[in-house]
Amino acid sequence: MRSTATPNLLQSLPPISVSPRNPSLLAHNILTSPPKRTLDITCASKRSPDDYHATLKALNSRDRRPRKSLGQHYMLNDEINEQLVASANVEEGDLILEIGPGTGSLTNVLIDAGATVLAIEKDAHMAALVRERFADTNRFKVLQEDFIKCHIRSHMLSMLESMGSLSEKPRYAKVVANIPFNISTDVIKQLLPTGDIFSEIVLLLQDETALRLVESSLRTSEYRPINIFVNFYSDPEYKFKVPRSNFFPQPKVDAAVVRFKLKQAVDYPVVSSTKSFFSMVNSAFNGKRKMLRKSLQHICTPVEIEEALQNVGCLATSRPEELTLDDFVNLHNSIVRA
Repeated sequence: MRSTATPNLLQSLPPISVSPRNPSLLAHNILTSPPKRTLDITCASKRSPDDYHATLKALNSRDRRPRKSLGQHYMLNDEINEQLVASANVEEGDLILEIGPGTGSLTNVLIDAGATVLAIEKDAHMAALVRERFADTNRFKVLQEDFIKCHIRSHMLSMLESMGSLSEKPRYAKVVANIPFNISTDVIKQLLPTGDIFSEIVLLLQDETALRLVESSLRTSEYRPINIFVNFYSDPEYKFKVPRSNFFPQPKVDAAVVRFKLKQAVDYPVVSSTKSFFSMVNSAFNGKRKMLRKSLQHICTPVEIEEALQNVGCLATSRPEELTLDDFVNLHNSIVRA
């Protein structure tokens, strides 16, 4: 008679070599970020690092398997978690937002660095797991919510206010997270306009997405409205590549870490309305192969658009992929009435 019990992941899966001390793995990773820094921490002694077996043991403790619907891929290499934290220049006393802590491997490193962590976890089982794992520290809080739907601004302002009462210096939070690939664009759109709360955002994304966001150039098929959005609100930087072999389950694509240094409102390009600006940009790219004089003719006449393009130094026959952020800003201010 066949057993219906949930199989133990440690027994059902073949071992893989993912120790950060494994020379062959480090050679395969070819991480291009700066050497791991040494943090001077005055908090309690460091916790044990997470690896393949620790991750699977944690999942087994809740009879859980990674859920494809939630985009769950767990990091198995603690060296990469440390580089994520170093990329955000996390220091003792920082407030960190983590999205999707999973089994808490990155959370572990953040707390060891002296940070206070607010984690948002959609999976109730994983939220319970990390709540129990870090029950011995007052520098961790987890909310069982869908990040895309939660009121992150109110959560962060409340925590910043409570922490600010303990310090006289102005304080900004940071985001450090290994997010599900399938919500990366939504997360970026929600977080980048929050320069009044966060100073920088460090995310582990799909490598193709990371490259498209940071290195996309004019006159290519990869140039899209999200590139205008990213550069409007931040200065992005590609940090290092993370091969797919560092995750469980192993995804079909490699990942990469990107750091977004957020701009303050006074540093945003000057437009009469950000809503109308991005509406114009989206309209321009809706007819990507069309000339702007056609795709934007719902705003004003083609002749007026041609004249505005020439006034900002562009050809009258320009298409959206030929305009920089500054070009779009100048065009908007010429043709859109406040």
